[in-house]
Amino acid sequence: MAIRQVSAPVNEPTTMPDNKQAPFINATLAWLKTVVIGHAICPFAKQELERGSIRLAVNHDTDIENCLLDLIDECGRLDSDDGIETTLLIYADAFAEFDDYLDFLELAETLLLDQGYEGIYQLAGFHPDYCFEGASPDDAANYTNRSPYPMLHLLREAGLELAISKYPQPETIPERNIALTRSLGLANMQALLAACYMQDK
Repeated sequence: MAIRQVSAPVNEPTTMPDNKQAPFINATLAWLKTVVIGHAICPFAKQELERGSIRLAVNHDTDIENCLLDLIDECGRLDSDDGIETTLLIYADAFAEFDDYLDFLELAETLLLDQGYEGIYQLAGFHPDYCFEGASPDDAANYTNRSPYPMLHLLREAGLELAISKYPQPETIPERNIALTRSLGLANMQALLAACYMQDK
């Protein structure tokens, strides 16, 4: 099953997303620009956005098996298109509950291993209610992984390793992000995420 409508590259889409996809694409793009890049949560994202190598794909499936099939289809797309460095698979209608999302993420990671993608691609998880293990739901640090919609971040491991190799002290990134989000505060982080949904208002 093919991944749903996508804009690619996201900074200068070759085709505009249709009305069904636009709210999800626009909110996610706003999150990338204002939170992830705007506050340097990921110091590597700005370069990829500017060169148009980030793919945004919206999936309206609610069936877990179909969502997993779509993930493998997306791996195949990356296999054949080296112009895509990373894909954000946005789940518009599934995994609203964080616990359900975590179960799906575990299945997705296992599937990549089973399909021989270990060391080639890796997944990072993002969710509107993301909460790190042992953290309070009201800890602003959770917003390092809170996104407008449930999503899987599929990225090339080789590209990530190259980016990390050029970054001074990459091991400090998580600690820096925790300190930053906590200094900004819960209310500020909530407002930043909420503003992403307003792109079509």
